[in-house]
Amino acid sequence: MNGLDRRIWALAWPLLLANMSAPLLGLVDTAVVGHLPSPSYLAAVALGGNFFMFLYFSFNFLRMGTTGFTAQARGAGDNTLVVLLRALLLAGLVGVALVALHVPLRELGLWLLGGSPEVRSLAREYIDLRVLGAPAALGNFALIGFAIGVHRTRVALKMTVLMHLANALLDVLLVQVWHFDVRGVAAASAAAEYLGLAGGLFWLREEIFGAAWRARPRGALWQPTAMLRLLAVNRDIFVRSLALLSVFFFFAAQGARLGDTILAANAVLITFLLLLSNLLDGFANAAEALVGEALGGGRARDLKRAVAATGKWSAIIALAGLLGFALGGAALIRLRTDLPSVRATAIDYLPWMLLLPITASAGFWLDGVFVGATLARSMRNTMLVATGLFFPVWWFTSAWGNHGLWLAMNTMMASRGVLMGWVWVRGKNKLKVES
Repeated sequence: MNGLDRRIWALAWPLLLANMSAPLLGLVDTAVVGHLPSPSYLAAVALGGNFFMFLYFSFNFLRMGTTGFTAQARGAGDNTLVVLLRALLLAGLVGVALVALHVPLRELGLWLLGGSPEVRSLAREYIDLRVLGAPAALGNFALIGFAIGVHRTRVALKMTVLMHLANALLDVLLVQVWHFDVRGVAAASAAAEYLGLAGGLFWLREEIFGAAWRARPRGALWQPTAMLRLLAVNRDIFVRSLALLSVFFFFAAQGARLGDTILAANAVLITFLLLLSNLLDGFANAAEALVGEALGGGRARDLKRAVAATGKWSAIIALAGLLGFALGGAALIRLRTDLPSVRATAIDYLPWMLLLPITASAGFWLDGVFVGATLARSMRNTMLVATGLFFPVWWFTSAWGNHGLWLAMNTMMASRGVLMGWVWVRGKNKLKVES
């Protein structure tokens, strides 16, 4: 393993661990609420959790954009703190806006997600409390993006572990000891976001409050050109995220139309895509940091090497995922559900999961490359085209039922990777780097 490979792994492994720890929090929430006297509590937390998953994912541009601009500033020898301060300002403004507008957003989300009147009533209580953590949640996106950009990925791991541990402990205390039912779960999540923010500021104190703070250029925070570029990049990533969310939301809705067994089987099968995404995200994040740094420093050779090396490791992980899915896919399905009909249905569609490492991996990796190069407009456009392909493929294969749905999903994933690769090959020579 050469020096660049070691750098990639040093950046990737903390993020891999952080990603893999995320499902554990869901297990704690489920275990705590699952012991309450009515299943409505568990359903309400699931409904509210889905609401915030979609809501916060829409604003993940605060993480991506911050990483790209920070890495480029680091490579150019500029003050990286200014990037973070702009991102935190934007996160704070958006977070306060979400709190102020949460009632219409809540009603729209619950209308889309459905649920019985009792479950929706409990979900409203959950959302009303948890949304108070929105400014901190979005601030954490900015801090984690900054940490990746300055190659402090262990800070991202520490923040994630702190938030998950605090959330789990507060879950037990507020729900099992003080009997606050769904309100306790929501309050635990909101409080954990603020603890994570405090921890991130503490672990990044040298980068924030040290020499960079003293050397920050006066008035740079409010430079119109820089702020407009930040907003433009974040706007494009926001649109890209909404397009991706629309596909997943439509996918879930169409699965529900095919019956409860198909809906449950697809919920089990989507685990394969999430697992693949979590494994590849660490190397995509490494690509963000290394590509951004090379581009910011104007080093064409380093840029080429960073793209090639992160692509190599992404391909290796994809191959490992393919082998793992082929050898252990049925076992994973059996681990996820005890229901015989759901198990049998999920295994029927398992071959589509074996395609995912082939069709989806390039898109995940190139997301990192494009974020590092702040090619947000290209990310947006390729995602819109891929999304535009998903719907006609589903339409023409709708007679195939769930097979057509999974064909459309694999088509969308594959077309995204192909389009991004084509854009990169055509446009990389136009990037402002030296030979």
